[in-house]
Amino acid sequence: MTVPLWAWLAVIGVIVLMLAIDLVAHRKAHVIGLREAAGWSIFWVLSGITFGAIIWMLFGAEFGQQYFAGFVIEKSLAVDNVFVWAIIFASFGVPAQYQHRVLFLGVLGALVFRGIFIALGAALLDTFAWILYVFAAFLVITGIQMLRHRNDHGDPSQSRVLKVFRRFVPMTEEYDGQKLVTRVGGALVATPLLAVLVLIEFTDIVFAVDSIPAIFAVTSEPFLVFTANAFAILGLRAMYFLLADLVHRFVYLKIGLAAILIWVGVKMALHDIVKVPTTVSLAVIVGILAVTIAASLWATRGQGRRPVDAPRSPTATGEN
Repeated sequence: MTVPLWAWLAVIGVIVLMLAIDLVAHRKAHVIGLREAAGWSIFWVLSGITFGAIIWMLFGAEFGQQYFAGFVIEKSLAVDNVFVWAIIFASFGVPAQYQHRVLFLGVLGALVFRGIFIALGAALLDTFAWILYVFAAFLVITGIQMLRHRNDHGDPSQSRVLKVFRRFVPMTEEYDGQKLVTRVGGALVATPLLAVLVLIEFTDIVFAVDSIPAIFAVTSEPFLVFTANAFAILGLRAMYFLLADLVHRFVYLKIGLAAILIWVGVKMALHDIVKVPTTVSLAVIVGILAVTIAASLWATRGQGRRPVDAPRSPTATGEN
């Protein structure tokens, strides 16, 4: 797949334009309602699908299917991001009207970091062919770990990243609108919103370590890896506002995500022995996702929306 420089620049230009449109549309702090979140979610999903259709028409069915496989993987793993974001916001008591701005900056940082990771991953695969097996083993191990610890959720307020942040960055405990930094007694200090942004960026880096090798398992084309990531990530904020109050219903989703990681890891490890068609790989990924979501919704039928509760630290609850 030969992608000219102008195509890269055009895609980056489109992404920047879409981010600018989103920023202008949400320039005033306000609570994102379900109707607005649903509308933006549909817009972002259709944008990703439209781009995939363009890839299909310009480069053929095989590359089109590889893009969609990567897009679906990233979208499915993104639901885990949504749950973690909800826990972080609940732990810090972030007012709903300020959450979009934090997520916007978080997604902006995620695009930059993932672009760097994708470039590094592509360079490693191009230089060391055996690194493919390292990625494969990592995906399988990660899938098994996710399966074993699917019900474990840490307390963001007790994270080492936050402790390091507090040690080196003076921070007030009060919010000052959407400001990340403010002045207290003439001194410039961080607001809790900056700490939240740091945690969100850090958690996305952790998730990227899983998702990027997973996409490399279905396509070795850096252009497809980047665009599948980018178009999936662009819709994360809308997905959060749409699903944050429903994450308690996806009780089997982590089992499905673990199965997807293990599947693509095994597929990657056996690529020299068994050539799995992209059509089959995409069907397996969509099938696993559909079954686990359907089973989750059936098992939790009758349950409505419910805000995510902040984790209780052992010291706060008297536990040892």
